[in-house]
Amino acid sequence: MSREARIELVKGIEERRQSHLVAYFLSDRVGAQAQIGEDAVRPLYDHLLAIEADSQRRNRIDMFLYSRGGGVEVPWRIVSTVREFCDEFAVLIPYKAHSAATMIALGADEIVMGKKGELGPIDPSATITHESGGQQRQEQINVEDMMSFISFLRDRANLTDQDALSSNVGVLAQKLQPWIIGGMYRTHAHMNLVARKLLDTRKIKIEESKANNIIKALVEEIYLHGHAIGRKEASDMGLPVCNPDPEVERLIWDLFLEYEGYMSLNQPIDPRTFIPEEVDEYTEANLITACIESAHLLHVFSGDLKARRVRQPPPQLNINISLNVQLPAGVTPQTVPQPIVQEIVRQLQSQISEQVRQQLRSQAPVVRVEGALQGASWKRVGDE
Repeated sequence: MSREARIELVKGIEERRQSHLVAYFLSDRVGAQAQIGEDAVRPLYDHLLAIEADSQRRNRIDMFLYSRGGGVEVPWRIVSTVREFCDEFAVLIPYKAHSAATMIALGADEIVMGKKGELGPIDPSATITHESGGQQRQEQINVEDMMSFISFLRDRANLTDQDALSSNVGVLAQKLQPWIIGGMYRTHAHMNLVARKLLDTRKIKIEESKANNIIKALVEEIYLHGHAIGRKEASDMGLPVCNPDPEVERLIWDLFLEYEGYMSLNQPIDPRTFIPEEVDEYTEANLITACIESAHLLHVFSGDLKARRVRQPPPQLNINISLNVQLPAGVTPQTVPQPIVQEIVRQLQSQISEQVRQQLRSQAPVVRVEGALQGASWKRVGDE
C-alpha cells in the first residue's frame, strides 16, 4: 500500500499503453464516502502541468477512474481541462465508474474496461429540504422519477384528457414547490446538453443519431439508478469500449487493489462500534477519502472524522455520590493545614465530576450517533 508500489504499477501501465496516467480515486467506504467535486479540478491541473513538462512527449492521457458519482457540473470541467493537454484521452475503469464518473467516460476517445468494469446511468438527483417542527429534513429525489411520473400519466395511465392530466400533475405540485419542479426540469435539460457536449469532444466525431441513442439509454431508459453497465452492454450502446490486453488488465486491477487497501474500502465505519465504549466522542485523524495521483505528484483529500453519541436526558436523574477522602494518620479535620484542604477539595471535585458523568451515561439512552468529516481539503503530500 505504499506510493512506490502504486507508482510502479502506474509506470507499467504507461509503458504498455504509451501514455501518461493520472488516477482519480474516490472512496465508497461505508461511513466515509467521497463524491466527484469541483474542488478536484485545481489539484488535477497541477498533475497535468507536471505531465506536460515531462520529457516523454506522449500525446495520450489515461485517467484511472473509480467513483460512485458526484456533481453533474464537474465532468465537463474535468474533461475540457484534460483535453487541453493531449490529443487522445482515455479512461481506465477497473470497477465502479457510476453517474458523474460515467459522464467523464463519455468525453473519452477510449473507455478501457476491465472484466469487473462498471458504468452507470447518469440520471441526476436533487436534494430537497423540508421543515417540520422547527427541524430541517433533507430528501433525495431523482429527477427522472419526476419526469417518469408525468410520462406514466400520459403514456401508461392513458390520461389524454388535459383536465385529468392537470389534476394528477397537481398532486406533484403539492409535494414539490413550483420552482423546485422547474429546477429539476432544468437539471434534466442540462444533463442532456452536457452529455452531448462530452460526446462531441471525441477525436473521432460521433453521428448525431448514435449520440442521441447513447444519451437516451443512459438518462432515460435504464430505470434503476444502481444498475451496473458492464463492458458488453456499454459497447452495445455505442460507447468506444476497449477490452485491455491481459497484462494491462492485470496492472489495472492490481492498482485498484492498492487503492482499495490505501483507503480501507473493505472496512466499513459502523457507528455502533466506531466510538469506543468508554467515551461519547471520538476522532479519527487524517482520514483519506480521495486521491489524485500520477508518477509526478500525489494529492489526497483528507480530514478528521469526528463522531459522537447523542443521548436523551432522563426525565429524572438519580445520582448517588460516594466519596473517598482519607486524612493522614493522627490528623483531625480541625488541624488540617490549608494546602491539604485545597488538595482535598480538588480530589472531591474530580470524583464528583466523574461519578456524575458515569451515572448520566448509564441513565441517558443513546438516540443517535452523529459524525462528520471536519477540516477536509486537498493536500499535496508527495512528489518525485
